[in-house]
Amino acid sequence: MNYNRRKFLQSTGTLVLGGLALSGKAGSLLSGMAPHPVGLQLFTFFGIIDDDVKGTLTKIAAVGYKEMESAFSKKGGYYGMKPKDFKAMVNDLGMKWKSHHVLGAPFKMPPGAKMPNGPDGKPMVIPPMKNLRDNMQELVDDAAEGGIQYLVCANAPTGTIEEIKSSIDILNKTGVACKKAGIQFCYHNHDMEFKAVDGQVPYHMLLTETDAKNVKMELDLAWAVKGGQDPVQLFKDHPGRFPLWHVKDLDATHTTILPVGSGTIDFKRIFANKAESGMQHFFVEHDGPKDALASIKSSYEYISGTLKA
Repeated sequence: MNYNRRKFLQSTGTLVLGGLALSGKAGSLLSGMAPHPVGLQLFTFFGIIDDDVKGTLTKIAAVGYKEMESAFSKKGGYYGMKPKDFKAMVNDLGMKWKSHHVLGAPFKMPPGAKMPNGPDGKPMVIPPMKNLRDNMQELVDDAAEGGIQYLVCANAPTGTIEEIKSSIDILNKTGVACKKAGIQFCYHNHDMEFKAVDGQVPYHMLLTETDAKNVKMELDLAWAVKGGQDPVQLFKDHPGRFPLWHVKDLDATHTTILPVGSGTIDFKRIFANKAESGMQHFFVEHDGPKDALASIKSSYEYISGTLKA
């Protein structure tokens, strides 16, 4: 099932989208460069992790993942826990909690939209989710309480010029609030941001009309490729703007998400340009895999075995 975050967010009634470290023993990604711990975006386990948070995190740590980016939870908040409690659990398992995803602003629900099934095959039940437009300071304060380095806007409306400008305003205001809290704010893309709206490309507007210091980017490599972009060219055009990456693969038609290294994306070339991008952390992600644990094991093996020097 080609389930993804876009469909998930759409199903909550908050989203309509127009169009998607290595561990010490793994060695360095490139000769002469310091290794990066392999990170994981927990959206990979959406619909699963809430049933057994500690058990799921224990399995993830056993694979070798050392860094964590949290996401949406059916329990709300941080998988039903307070920020400090979630951080303690992650740390106790030998991992570091680096980043968290939040929504930018509510999206309009499309007519006739229905809740999709989650990875467990059952219709998802999603609680109302807070967003930066309406709950910015609370979300920033929670992230600061958890002591994470990054707060990431997972998505924001960009279907019209008015929506883009409103999202830019929200991103800039959140960037200021995060800076005051000692957190770096970032924006995470799908492929919709690369589709022209009234002759303008939303992602270009996001890059050029947000404060480059306060609003960095978490580049989802696969969604960028699906959107017709060359990640390396983005790095060259906006050096240092991409401290975070999402790493997943795509099939030849760019319609099916695959474990890293089992698709068509040239990760060796992309990682060879990580310094110019400003990358500090990267997170493996697989939206709605049939077997999340098998997927993250496959991705980890490829990253630690093939991308090392």
